[in-house]
Formats: sequence, C-alpha cells, structure tokens
Amino acid sequence: MDILDRRPNPRGKNTENRRRVLQRARTAVQSAVRDAVAQGRIRDSGQGSTVSIPADVLHEPRFHRVFSEGVRQFVLPGNREFVPGDKLRRPPGGAGGGQGGGGSGEASEDGGGEDSYRFVLSREEFLDLFFDDLELPDLVKRELAETTMIANSRAGHSSEGAPSQLDMGRTMRRSIARRLGLRRPKPEGLEEIEREIDVLEAERPLSNERYERLQFLREQRLAQSQRMRRIPWVDPVDLRYRRFTPVPKPTTQAVMFCIMDVSGSMTEKMKELGKQFFMLLHVFLERRYEKLDIVFIRHAETAEEVDEETFFTDPKTGGTVVSTALEQMLAIQKARYPVDRWNIYVAQTSDGDNISSDTPRVVQLLTEAILPLSQYYAYIEVAGSGAIIRSDSDLWGAYRTLAESQPQLAIRKVRDRTEIFPVFRELFARREAET
Repeated sequence: MDILDRRPNPRGKNTENRRRVLQRARTAVQSAVRDAVAQGRIRDSGQGSTVSIPADVLHEPRFHRVFSEGVRQFVLPGNREFVPGDKLRRPPGGAGGGQGGGGSGEASEDGGGEDSYRFVLSREEFLDLFFDDLELPDLVKRELAETTMIANSRAGHSSEGAPSQLDMGRTMRRSIARRLGLRRPKPEGLEEIEREIDVLEAERPLSNERYERLQFLREQRLAQSQRMRRIPWVDPVDLRYRRFTPVPKPTTQAVMFCIMDVSGSMTEKMKELGKQFFMLLHVFLERRYEKLDIVFIRHAETAEEVDEETFFTDPKTGGTVVSTALEQMLAIQKARYPVDRWNIYVAQTSDGDNISSDTPRVVQLLTEAILPLSQYYAYIEVAGSGAIIRSDSDLWGAYRTLAESQPQLAIRKVRDRTEIFPVFRELFARREAET
C-alpha cells in the first residue's frame, strides 16, 4: 500500500515562511482578478478568466550557499585558451544590466524584468476570489421572528428507515460481501447442474457410472437449493438507510431593492456605469446569499418594478422624479416584505438630477419611512469623466445632510468604470455585525 503524505510541511520546517508565501500568492491572484474586472465587462467577468501573477510571488524563502563571497579553496580544470592575466569577454546577453550570466533574450528598458505565471480560473474560483472579503453590512443585526430553520443534515446510515431513504448502493455492497463470505451458490452453477441432470435423465439405459453421477447431481441440486434458500439474495441485515438528523440553522431573510435612474439626463455612459454597479451587486448577492430576494426598480418621471433582463437592457428614458421610485419601493415592501420578517437593503444609482420641487419629498420619504426600516442604504451618484468641476447636485446635498445623522445611509460618487469596484468594496467591506 502506498501512503502519500500531503501535508504542506511534514517536518514543520519553514512553516511560517510557507504560510506567508501562500498568502502572498493568494493576494496576488485576488489583485489580478480585480484588475481583470476593472478592465473588462463585469457581466462577462463571472464566466471565469485567465489571470497572470509575477513569478517572484511564488518563490519560497530558502537557505543556500552564496558562491560570490567568502573564502573557498577549489581546483579548476585546465584549459588551452587562457593563461593567467587574460581578460574574459562579456558573455552575450543584450544591453540590459543585471547580475550573472546573460541569455540571448531581449533586455528590458530598465535593465530588469520578471516572468509571470498564468492561471485559468473557473467561474466558481473567479467569484470566490473576487468576493472573498465582502458581505452585506450587519446582515444579522436585526433579530426577526423567524431567525432559525430546521434543516436535515446527513448523519451516516442506519439499519432502519423509510423505504424512500434506502441507500441501494450501500445495501447491495453489503449483500455481495455477505453472499461471498457465506459461499452462497451462484444461480449459474445451479442452472448448469439442472442441464446436466436433464441430459442424463434423457439417456436410457444408464450405466452404473452414469447412474451414480445422476444421483450425485440430484443431491448437489437439493443441497444448493436449500443453501440458496437459507442465504437470501438480500437479507434484512444488508439494508442500509440514509440517516438525517434535524439541525437548527440560523437564517435571516433579506431583500435588496436596486433602484436605477434611467431618465433623459442620464447619458449612455452614466447609465452604463450604473448598470455595471448593479451587475456587480447582482452577481455578488446571487453568489453570497441564498435567502435573499432582489427587487429591480427603474424610474424616470414614473417608476416601475421590472425583471433582471429589462433592468439591464431596456433603453427606456424620460424625465426625472426620484420620489416615484422611493414610493414604489415602499409599496412593494409593505405588500411583500414586512419589517418584522425581512431585513431591508436599498442600493440606488442616479446622476443627481431631480426636479427641485421633488427633493423635499425625497428627503421626507427617506427620513420618515425608508431609513428607519432599512439596515443599509447605499447611494451611488454617477457622472461623466468631464464632470469633475461640476458642483454638487441638489440630490447629493440632500443625501449628504441625511448621511451625517443617519449611519445606515452611505453615499459615494463614481465617474469612471475603474472606480466602480473600489466604491463597491468600500460599501460592502466585511465588518463586525452590530448587536
């Protein structure tokens, strides 16, 4: 029997260095994954990707002899080309600097370079690394009436149980082992005896030797038939049933409302920034939380609940009345997501434009209705790359004033696609739940 020792470091040597190398490699892969998302389409990034990391990241520290220093005595073989005092020509290797012998490759501009390793990550691996340290903030903060559920967990096998839980594979393996151990006759052997008996009985007359053979076969048939009846094909001792034990599992129901402005003031680039943020949020929520509903609401001068495909692809446009989206969100929450049973989360993207007469209504809805029942409200204001000199919008000013007194409200600005993931990480970075 071969025994393979798969421990990372069997003798415990250099364990701490190895741990640091592995952590450094994981950090490098995570950074490469995030760079891949920043450079590509967020929706496609969930399908997996090929990432590269520097080779030096995977080098494990080790002790080795330094041949360029110290005093050593050794004997070198002679040669027919050089004599003492000769100068050696520089080995070929390009114009780049560096230590050691050069190769025939092209030198880098700064005299150095590094190899890299390429990894092909599956969708599961890609998303695991991408969302490794993110979560919904304070998901278990609010204790609800239904915070636990009873789930069946596998707990081995038993000899008794319901027929629907019969483990046929394990049962048959035990049956085969028992029949082999007790030497139960095989049906093929009994059939062979039957055929030989039929042949002998058809012969007339029989010699003494053939008659004795016939009697012997009849005795064998009787003995094997009795033994087969005593050793059944499947015995009750063979039966094995899958056993489950009820295990209470904590569960918190949560709903995320995704609100996006699709009005005419939103340019195509702004809409694309908002959609990319929600694509990232959507993949994150689907990946991370099984017990979580997602509601998509888009608005111009009116608001409506739409499905995922319409939310991300339909090119609707119009005026801007933000309060309609908040009213729609409240109506859906009251109809389907009572506060005593659900945790409420909201994410909103807009360019900040709104009818000036509607902003007080927005503040009223947030202050009196939405923020008191929400655990987290994230507002993302998108703008074009040339909007850096633009003054704060009325909506941003109203939200900023609210954020000073409402800890569950977080506001951020995004002007470019590369800013989406840093803002996303800042909003959903893992933190301790408040109790």
